[in-house]
Amino acid sequence: MAPTDPNKPLHDPAAPFTASPDPSRFSRDQDSEPADDRYLSTAEMMVGTAMMFIGFLNVLLSISGGFEISVFPLILYFAGVAIWGHAVIKHPTVRYVVITCAIALGLAFFHYGEVLFWHKQVIFWATVALVVFFMFKTSKIE
Repeated sequence: MAPTDPNKPLHDPAAPFTASPDPSRFSRDQDSEPADDRYLSTAEMMVGTAMMFIGFLNVLLSISGGFEISVFPLILYFAGVAIWGHAVIKHPTVRYVVITCAIALGLAFFHYGEVLFWHKQVIFWATVALVVFFMFKTSKIE
């Protein structure tokens, strides 16, 4: 960065005064979403994460306790995955593939009507892999 001339004014006096600065100057990302969409995405992330956590907690407790669960914790879990994926995943193709798979798995469990031990194990380890992936993923801060 070049040093500024101390004799040069910071603002050009001939330029018209505007009360609101150009918002694109302060944006970190040129194609960032509007403020209303950020609020919706934040709400979707919180609701989706809560639904996934509640469903996963039932799966985890049934694995460690050895008791059976109904399909409704898994429906709650996969509904949370669909909502969370809609808020978090930016690439549209990947986003809608994740949403479609989550809805299809939730409906498949609802149709099948019972949860076997290996179903709970697959969901447990897939969730662990998902958490580990996002834990070690580096964010791009500019």
